[in-house]
Amino acid sequence: MSQHRHVITRIVPGSIAEELGLVPGDVLISINGSSVEDIFDYRFLINDEYVEVLVETSEGEELLEIEKDYDEDLGMEFSSGLMDEYRSCRNKCIFCFIDQLPKGMRSTMYFKDDDSRLSFLQGNYITMTNMSDEQIGRIIKYRLEPINISVHTTNPELRCMMLKNRFAGKIMDQLQRLFDAGIVMNAQIVLCRGINDGDELRRTIEDLSSFLPYMESVSVVPVGLSDHREGLFKLEPFTKEDACEVLDIIDHFRDKIYANTGNHFIHASDEWYSLAGRELPDESEYDGYPQLENGVGMSVLLRNEFEEELNRHDGDDRQGHLTVVCGTLIAPFLKDLVSSFNQKFPNIIADVRPIRNDFFGHMITVSGLLTGQDIISQLKEASKNGEELGDRILLPINLLRSGEEVLLDDVTVSDIESALQKKAVIVQSNGQDLVKKLIG
Repeated sequence: MSQHRHVITRIVPGSIAEELGLVPGDVLISINGSSVEDIFDYRFLINDEYVEVLVETSEGEELLEIEKDYDEDLGMEFSSGLMDEYRSCRNKCIFCFIDQLPKGMRSTMYFKDDDSRLSFLQGNYITMTNMSDEQIGRIIKYRLEPINISVHTTNPELRCMMLKNRFAGKIMDQLQRLFDAGIVMNAQIVLCRGINDGDELRRTIEDLSSFLPYMESVSVVPVGLSDHREGLFKLEPFTKEDACEVLDIIDHFRDKIYANTGNHFIHASDEWYSLAGRELPDESEYDGYPQLENGVGMSVLLRNEFEEELNRHDGDDRQGHLTVVCGTLIAPFLKDLVSSFNQKFPNIIADVRPIRNDFFGHMITVSGLLTGQDIISQLKEASKNGEELGDRILLPINLLRSGEEVLLDDVTVSDIESALQKKAVIVQSNGQDLVKKLIG
């Protein structure tokens, strides 16, 4: 058995590790004689009232015998929260958005993860193509659920073609193994026009519904196409007629499955309704929003939260003027929300300004893929044309790198403020905060 060595980077004050005299720089070698591959091994192995921990200190290897509460932590922290390297994707998917990024972005933007542990910890979607039987066994052993799986199609030959991976056709067997173990799953289908839509979509939904109830939800999202597809597989954007057909297929299965199970199961992302010119479903049809990260029900949830918060306010005659930045997809929806807001606060001018995505291309319409340079250039142009920006600019938080005030192109919030000479205010991803930030 290969041995994993983990350098301790921090000792939690007052912890067992501190009482034992361990210090940063010491190395964890094993627990109860077992090598520790990652954080899940670590958590599993320390969950006992007696553990034997082999460490290497400046004085050599030392076996520590520890008596503690069953679920008490040892107080060791490591450089990576995963305690292991991230597993990268081995596929060459015909629709991969990372392959469509322009050159010159920061290196982390080009990393493709396909790690089941991140699926559990962060909600990432994985293809399972680079997973061994042993790794699937670890998912089952440690109950790493829900696990989010990028399925795209259950047709083995088609999946191998779409993912450019000869092992991709095993997906039904892999899902069956997780189903047999009672592992909760969610799935996504990135739909490509003329490839996995139509009858192939019907087949995929039918196949995935056989894994109910452990397959809790499936989302269908349209492929994102940037302007940087030189040398890549030729893909076409969906039309309004295509979107109507996709929604008809989804509605058929959703109604059928709900009648039998009480679970709507199959969900279309908000883009489909915008493209088809159809009304969004009622909140009750989203089953608690299990697919929000895929843009499923995001607009409905935002509207309901917005209206609920707005109803808490009586309204008044206060004055204000601000700019609300967003992608072109959600702009009409936000304008409707602002219109209802102005019924209570008529003297607060909130200009919703959709930003064209010149950086990635105009077919990219979501707010989360906007860049600082596009925001700055287009708002500067509006100002030069005599349009007032007001005294504040509202920016959605999904523009930013997690935990930082940096956008995709490394432009910071401070850069935007400096360039426009306006205060930039970050709006959290909920309707309550949007109302509060509009009021100011």
